[in-house]
Amino acid sequence: MTTYYSEEHEWLTVEGDVATIGITQHAADQLGEVVFIEQKEADDEFEKGDEIGVIESVKAASEIYAPVDGTVVEVNEDLEGNPGSLNESPESNAWIYKIKLADASQLDDLMDLDGYKAFIG
Repeated sequence: MTTYYSEEHEWLTVEGDVATIGITQHAADQLGEVVFIEQKEADDEFEKGDEIGVIESVKAASEIYAPVDGTVVEVNEDLEGNPGSLNESPESNAWIYKIKLADASQLDDLMDLDGYKAFIG
């Protein structure tokens, strides 16, 4: 399974035509204690760059931007009751969405782990 990273500090893992999306550990560390998350609903469609949610922490509110075009197929509903899990395991259990990719070639615009590490310096 390949993991991709965006400049907006999101990760995607892809299986077939479904990608799981979340925020990186770096993003979680920058946000501080997460207290609320606003998420899209299943079957919502979006394009790359669209706002697809908001994460609120004690420091700030931060938008989640779509790294690719797609349709939400599953929402991690556990985050509604436990948004702090985004601080504890942002790159595993605290995924935000599973989406059906509209155009897998858009993954080519994203970074691998080494590229992301260089990006955050």
